[in-house]
Amino acid sequence: MISVQDQPVAGSSPERQRSLHEILGGGILADVILWRRKNVTIGILLGAVASWLVFEVVGYMLLSLVSNVLLLLISILFLWAKAAEILNRPPPPMPEMHLSEEMIYESAVLFRFHVNMVLSAFNDIVQGKDSKLFYTVALCLWLISMVGGLTDMLTLGYTSIAIILTVPALYEKYEDGVDRCAKLAHMEVKMYEAVYTGCVSKYFIKAKKWVLEKKKIIADV
Repeated sequence: MISVQDQPVAGSSPERQRSLHEILGGGILADVILWRRKNVTIGILLGAVASWLVFEVVGYMLLSLVSNVLLLLISILFLWAKAAEILNRPPPPMPEMHLSEEMIYESAVLFRFHVNMVLSAFNDIVQGKDSKLFYTVALCLWLISMVGGLTDMLTLGYTSIAIILTVPALYEKYEDGVDRCAKLAHMEVKMYEAVYTGCVSKYFIKAKKWVLEKKKIIADV
């Protein structure tokens, strides 16, 4: 189980000793992904679904939709403000919209952390330091290429948003069970890997003996 209170285990990664919230960077973004700010998370999901319906089902273009929505919004607010001025009424109750320094700082820290991870992995790959990482990244890129060939960018983006806002939250809720299943699956893979390695090793040993015997026979002749 991912927990801050867990004791370190030999060979385990330091990241596994932290909570999922901390691994995601903490702060507002992690709260949204893990449904600790349900209103924001639900709003993002509904917005993604509505956007997908508008762009994919209805066939609206992004630039046209944004322009029409902004035109309608500023027209309503402008006419409301003018009517309120003429009728001596209060202006539209618009809150002051701005980005706080905290939000910008947390986003920048999270972005820097992930970019540094990607750059570090890239350096390890191009310098040939981590073959396992190379094969993993190559497999992931191949899968992304396959998925990209089966769907368009917008659908892939909305699907990714839905996965990001559901999978981590479900994992945090059922963390113990998922970890147990993952450990069992890892043991099974290791077992089959050991069997496969043993069979391949025996095959090469037999092939090597056969080659040596053939060479010996040829030398005798």
